[in-house]
Amino acid sequence: MITDFFSLDKRSFQTQTLHYDLVVVGGGMAGVCCAITAARQGIRVALIQDRPVLGGNASSEVRLWVLGATSHMGNNNRWSREGGVIDEILVENTFRNKEGNPVLFDMVLIDKVLAEKNISLYLNTVVFNIEKSTDKTISKVFAFNPQNQTRYEFSAQLFSDCSGDGIIAYLSGASYRIGAEDKEEHLELFAPDKNEYGELLGHSIFFYMKDTGKPVKYVAPDFALKDIESTIPKMMKPEYFNTGQHGCKYWWLEYGGRIDTIHDTEEIKYELWKVVYGVWDYIKNSGKYPESTNYTLEWVGVIPGKRESRRFKGHYMLTQRDIIQQHSHYDSVAYGGWSIDLHPADGVYSEKNGCNQWHSKGVYPIPYRCLVSFDIDNLFIGGRIISASHVAFGSSRVMCTSAHGGQAIGVAAALCTKTKKTPAEFIDFEEIKKIQRALITTGQYIPQLKLNDFGGKVSIAEIQVSSEMALSELKDNGDYFKLDYPAAMLLPIKGNIPKMKLKVRSSETTNLTIQLRASYKSFNFTPDAILFVKSYSLVEGEQTLKIEFDEINVEKGYYFICFLKNSVVELAESDQLVTGVKSVFNYQNPAVSNYGTQQPPQDIGVDTFELWCPIRRPRGKNLALSFQSTLKSFNSSNLRNELFRPVIGTNAWVASLADESPTLILTWDQIQSIDKIRLFFDTDADHAMENVQMGHYDSVIPFCVKEYKILDDKGETIYSKVENHQTINDIDFTQSISTKRLIIQLQHPSVSTPAALFGIIVE
Repeated sequence: MITDFFSLDKRSFQTQTLHYDLVVVGGGMAGVCCAITAARQGIRVALIQDRPVLGGNASSEVRLWVLGATSHMGNNNRWSREGGVIDEILVENTFRNKEGNPVLFDMVLIDKVLAEKNISLYLNTVVFNIEKSTDKTISKVFAFNPQNQTRYEFSAQLFSDCSGDGIIAYLSGASYRIGAEDKEEHLELFAPDKNEYGELLGHSIFFYMKDTGKPVKYVAPDFALKDIESTIPKMMKPEYFNTGQHGCKYWWLEYGGRIDTIHDTEEIKYELWKVVYGVWDYIKNSGKYPESTNYTLEWVGVIPGKRESRRFKGHYMLTQRDIIQQHSHYDSVAYGGWSIDLHPADGVYSEKNGCNQWHSKGVYPIPYRCLVSFDIDNLFIGGRIISASHVAFGSSRVMCTSAHGGQAIGVAAALCTKTKKTPAEFIDFEEIKKIQRALITTGQYIPQLKLNDFGGKVSIAEIQVSSEMALSELKDNGDYFKLDYPAAMLLPIKGNIPKMKLKVRSSETTNLTIQLRASYKSFNFTPDAILFVKSYSLVEGEQTLKIEFDEINVEKGYYFICFLKNSVVELAESDQLVTGVKSVFNYQNPAVSNYGTQQPPQDIGVDTFELWCPIRRPRGKNLALSFQSTLKSFNSSNLRNELFRPVIGTNAWVASLADESPTLILTWDQIQSIDKIRLFFDTDADHAMENVQMGHYDSVIPFCVKEYKILDDKGETIYSKVENHQTINDIDFTQSISTKRLIIQLQHPSVSTPAALFGIIVE
């Protein structure tokens, strides 16, 4: 029993004074990935989140899907899913939660954070003040948890603001912007008309519905919005509204762009509740949707998902031209690939399209300088507050892009801690390579970057393999694809384009046009260069089409074998899956602003080009091509580079399917002391792993090696793995292994999918 007598003095909350190497404020995807990355680099991290769950807009409180460069697979960014920790999280969620339950995604995030011994997690903890030791140095962050009535004082050498609104950057006095720049400031032709279109993106609140199997009545609250048809024009448009949609599909229920998106957040929330409950009243009680009779309103968001507020000044500002022209930066540490996605400030009440989305032709690099505060010496800025113009922010704001930048901050913070340097000191041309190299070892892809001195024990080892795929055919499965829209095989080729054969059938005599295409920029996957065109005569019925390209010789890269639309023609399909080989289609997907061809207005500084995109499994089969001279892009020499995904080439060692025991042998001249092995497998970086709502066909990606073992030079097994589903496998030995040889034996994922390995690091 505790008895505390009346006191004339006021009581004070319990205070904890804590010290860390890095304090991360904000538990959204940027903050989570920043904290995990830094902790794995060996520094002590505090992760402070003002909500009861992690994830920010991705949490069960908001329920927005996590996306980035893959953009629902609706653009030309092939194999662009962000690597490292965000990839690990999404792959794990797909394995545990392929149906997209948002509550289970909360669990995946909390499980990942609690697994890190170097992270101390503080949920329900609200930062309200900071302290400086100098004008440009933060020394402490003050926070309060109303759940345990505890006040915290966090001190650290480094701080990372991933809070969304930039709470500690703001309190520290750092320079920031809110709203849109004029077109002239950065020559951004897509900059909005501030009066007509508005300067800010608003907030959204989603709802979920459920079919109960019996009639359910609904009585709307008095505050619910009335006259839905006149107040929300989009309710009359089928591309925006139908009763089969809920959750993220209602991203356009947006409000707040005309007011203060920080200080008016509560007002915005109440307005969005009016909208949601009014929309549901319209669905249930207007009499126009009898199919909703058995539906109940299962869930409504309790906090709005924020899109835009402050953006802070870094040492470089990302702009529209960086995105569209895919500018290379010496200090690139991350990338984006979501469209430039701007919304009318009037949101749900606007008669304009809910968004204007314009893609670049590929992914674009993001400089480290965008993540380092210009004004505060020990502050990183992460997530949607990075240094970007309003237009560039329209792309960089999304969660996978934010997470990728957060990972870069985590690595940079660890290096700063270990070297006693400030974040800005790593802006140096040579110093930044240390961050880039460390990021690559974590699986982070950095576009257009090539570190020729990528090291490790593998670089001095002899590599032998039991086989290397020489792709002669993609075996026919008996099914056909009807050419109602153009289709293509995306193939890695160097030298002569091989002659090909393909079984086709036609319902009448016709001509089929085939093109050979490539990308003007070799690292892109936009087929904007037509290299060869030929028309083939087909007769009615089934036949074998022999395809020739006049002995065209090409540089190493990806090439599109395009079959143009012809609705009387069908092409044979294959169930075979091979790492680095993919089918793509020039079809329309209006849900992601894909209308086959991107055709922007001429005066906004955005390119016109065709969109050739994959179709999700189990559809979207490869075409059953056979090759007169085999494709040989799957060699073990690929294991010596640092590209752990297809870019220009497959960058993978792929074993022959005829090889019953695919084996990789590393041999050294002298005995090596080995503490750690890291393997990079194929979990199909082309697949957009939306974490909620959509669901996925596979829980384990079919390209991924699920079973393998590692032996030493005595033939003794030093490690074995079954039921693997992750991209990166870390094998840490409690005691160093002394050996002159490592033998890695893989199992093929299936009878139609060969074993593949993108990379190996031995330390």
